[in-house]
Amino acid sequence: MTSLVDNGFLGTGWAFPVGCDPEQGISLTGGGAAAIRQSIWLILGTAPGERVMRPDFGCGIHDVVFDVNDTSTAGRVSRSVRDALTRWEPRIDVLDIYAAPDPDDRHRLLIEINYRVRSNNSRFNLVYPFYVA
Repeated sequence: MTSLVDNGFLGTGWAFPVGCDPEQGISLTGGGAAAIRQSIWLILGTAPGERVMRPDFGCGIHDVVFDVNDTSTAGRVSRSVRDALTRWEPRIDVLDIYAAPDPDDRHRLLIEINYRVRSNNSRFNLVYPFYVA
């Protein structure tokens, strides 16, 4: 199955954040799992309405930025993340999403995403810190 990752089956694209590569011009992702991870960060970091030509792209977690950092907010965030990833990242199956207030920082909500890459059944997890006021 590693040949699927090596030949770019999972896709490549511009690296995020966008940068310059002295050999190729624009920095590109390595493809595979790295490209998917960057895509997830992009989806979660983009609020709907932020992209000019794609106003529905993104995740609704930005609607709760001024809410109280509690379990109710964590539940809303978990739902928004699941909906956004299901819609915008077709290369993965979302297995579980856990959102909980960070015990070390009362303004941070930690979102743990467990997912499986559909093409090779590899499992990954990612923790996305989301800050509330």
